[in-house]
Amino acid sequence: MALPDTAPLLVGLLLIFHALGAWAIVEVNMEDKVEVMAGDTAQITCMFTTDEGLGGTTIQWFYVLPNKKRQRIYNKEPMHEAAEQNTPFTDRISLNVTGTAAVLVIRDVGVKDNLEFICVIKTITPEEAEGRTKLQVFKSPTFPTIEAVERGVSVNEEDPSKIGSCSVKNGYPKPNITWYRNNMPLRITPDEVDLKSSITIESSGLYSVQSELRMKVKKEDKDAKFYCEVLYFVPGATKMTESQHINITVYYPPTEVNIWVESPKGKIKEGDTLELRCENNGNYPSSITTIKHQNSGSSVENNKMVRTNVTRLDGGVYECTFTETDNFEEISGSTKVLVNYLESAVITPKDSITVMEEEELKASCNALSSLQTDITWFKNEKLVSKGNSLSVKSATFETAGMYKCVVTVPEMEGMKTSGTLQVNVKGSPQILGPGVQEVETYETTVNLNCSARGFPAPTIMWTTSDGKNLNALQTETEDGAQSVVTFKITSSVKVFCNASNDFGSKVVEFNIKAIVHTTPTTTTTTSTNAITDDTVQTPTKSPNIKKESKGFVIAIIIIAILLLAILGSVLYFLYKKGRICGRSGKQDFSKRKSSKDNIVVEMKSDNTEEAILLGVNGEKQQPNDQ
Repeated sequence: MALPDTAPLLVGLLLIFHALGAWAIVEVNMEDKVEVMAGDTAQITCMFTTDEGLGGTTIQWFYVLPNKKRQRIYNKEPMHEAAEQNTPFTDRISLNVTGTAAVLVIRDVGVKDNLEFICVIKTITPEEAEGRTKLQVFKSPTFPTIEAVERGVSVNEEDPSKIGSCSVKNGYPKPNITWYRNNMPLRITPDEVDLKSSITIESSGLYSVQSELRMKVKKEDKDAKFYCEVLYFVPGATKMTESQHINITVYYPPTEVNIWVESPKGKIKEGDTLELRCENNGNYPSSITTIKHQNSGSSVENNKMVRTNVTRLDGGVYECTFTETDNFEEISGSTKVLVNYLESAVITPKDSITVMEEEELKASCNALSSLQTDITWFKNEKLVSKGNSLSVKSATFETAGMYKCVVTVPEMEGMKTSGTLQVNVKGSPQILGPGVQEVETYETTVNLNCSARGFPAPTIMWTTSDGKNLNALQTETEDGAQSVVTFKITSSVKVFCNASNDFGSKVVEFNIKAIVHTTPTTTTTTSTNAITDDTVQTPTKSPNIKKESKGFVIAIIIIAILLLAILGSVLYFLYKKGRICGRSGKQDFSKRKSSKDNIVVEMKSDNTEEAILLGVNGEKQQPNDQ
């Protein structure tokens, strides 16, 4: 900048003041520090006072180098000012002077601008003054990241184990990291907690910090929450931010082993599928779980055992053992299993019993079971008795038959067993039905049926009144025997059914009356059965007696009526044609209807001229009705 023409005068005045010894007073006042966030604009103010005023004042700005030397960055003289070239601030600084305040403006500050700046005020006289301000630049770090150890941590490890690491980047000044466990800060403790940090200064001058937490874990740490807290500085304040919370897998040996029946729920019975489960309160990866049945010695290396179609032998004690393979420590637990059973029903006497008629019948039924049982007796699906004893004071043939004993367990559905007992009653045979039976038939072949009960089973013989033995088919029934005989008859005859055993015999008589008729009929078979009854009844006739003879008579009557009607119609037709004439010649008959609307037939007499008309129904018609 070119000096004005007054410059030599000013210089001369300064030399005169210096020669006379008149010195100016200069003072500078500056802040100790100026704080600013990185990227913002910093303003460093230099307050000064001088007796000479701005016309003779020179203002210079410097910053202190790491070697303590100062580097000028700006110079302002009364007639000239400019930023120094080739400095870090050449393009970023400017100076604003207002009265006695000189403000150095630094744009886009960075962490490398954390320097001490010097303001120097000079006058025309040799006097000068300076002030210093430290510029502090802050940069907030990134959000902290935390990583938990991938593998589990064992409580049995001797040295502190790595829990996780926490890192924060690009902060200024250096951020501080603090570890927390369940909101409680962790401090370095010998053999318990160890914290290791590493600091990295980036090329930008920013700090990146990483911290690693190591500690000896306990079983309680399986539920603990770990996190890190980052403390960093901003202008005029301190801030804090937390990382995410993490938890770790803690391996610890069990102190208790539990084994239980998973299914079925409730009581167990023979035939069920048994499933046992085993768990322990430990959390160790290198371990073996074994379930063993102490009675049989069978075992599985699993936390589940399944046994199908169990019996009472599958009951007893089951033991679950947990073995840690690292140091072969074992811990076990057990449970007792009860398999309920119901054995087959045992009936006394076995299979069958035979008693005499009118004697007392006694039988018992039992089934061994681990639970309370109910016993019932049935005959023909009907309940006859409750309890394990079956008793009948006076046995009859009705008492005989198959009895079923059913044993159930009320506490458990599906537990059931049964047995059967055949009861035989000895006695003289009884023929079912009346002692004498009347049979009337038109047929030439007859089937007769005879049923008798008794024990031993009766032998049935058929004979006729003329002493003939008839061959018959005999079958045994539940309470005796049955026989059917078929034979031809030519005349009335008596047939006898004789049932006998070791205790006597009984006879029933069939009186067969053969009915002969003149009209031929097709030969059919009539079956007569002895009616089931326990008492002797009055002889009765067969319900088929004379059925076909009555039908035949009715048919003859109908045919006769039809023939008579046809004859009348023919006679009337011939009369109308004149083929039939009386004494006085041909006569016409009117078609007047009779009171019955029937066709009429003329009947003539040789001695009278009167004609009598008869209807088909036999009614007489008067002559005046012709």
